[in-house]
Amino acid sequence: MPVRRYLFLFAALPCLPLAATGQSVHRCESTAGHVTFTTLSCRPGETLSLQQIHPINPGRTAPMTEAMLPEAEFRQTSGNKAKRKEPTVVGQLEDRCRNLLTARQRREAIINQRIISGMSQQDVESALGKPDSVKIRNSSTRYTYKAKKGRSAEVVFDEKGCVKGKS
Repeated sequence: MPVRRYLFLFAALPCLPLAATGQSVHRCESTAGHVTFTTLSCRPGETLSLQQIHPINPGRTAPMTEAMLPEAEFRQTSGNKAKRKEPTVVGQLEDRCRNLLTARQRREAIINQRIISGMSQQDVESALGKPDSVKIRNSSTRYTYKAKKGRSAEVVFDEKGCVKGKS
C-alpha cells in the first residue's frame, strides 16, 4: 500500500509549477505623503498606482534587472535638524558613606568578596552573605563570619552603617 502512495506523489511532481509568478500590488499615497502597499484597493482621496512584484528565484545567479519595488523618491526634508545634546547632571547621588567608593570599586569588591572601608551593610551582605552573628554596641555594629578551619572574620560598621575597618 505505501508504494502506491509514493507512485502517486512521483506522478504528481511534474504538474507542480517550476517558477512562481509575479503579483500586482496597489501603491496608495495619501495627500499627506503616506505610502501604503496593499492587495486591496486604496482609500478615497488616495492616488493609486499598480506595482508588479517579482519573486526572487533562489537558483538564479545573475543579478536581477527588475526591481522588486519602485525606487524611493528623494524628498527634501525640513531644515530643522535635531542636534544631539549631552545630558546635564544636576545632582549626584550621595550615599550614607560619603561616596568613598566608585560604583566600579564597589562592584569589584563584592565580586571578589573583599571588604573595603566605605561599603554599606548591604554591600557586605552581598559580598559575604548573612553574618553568623550581629553585635550592636553604642553606635557601632559588628558582623561576625565564621569561616572554615576555625577562622573568623569581623566587620565593624559606624553609626551610619558604613564599614570602618576590618579586624
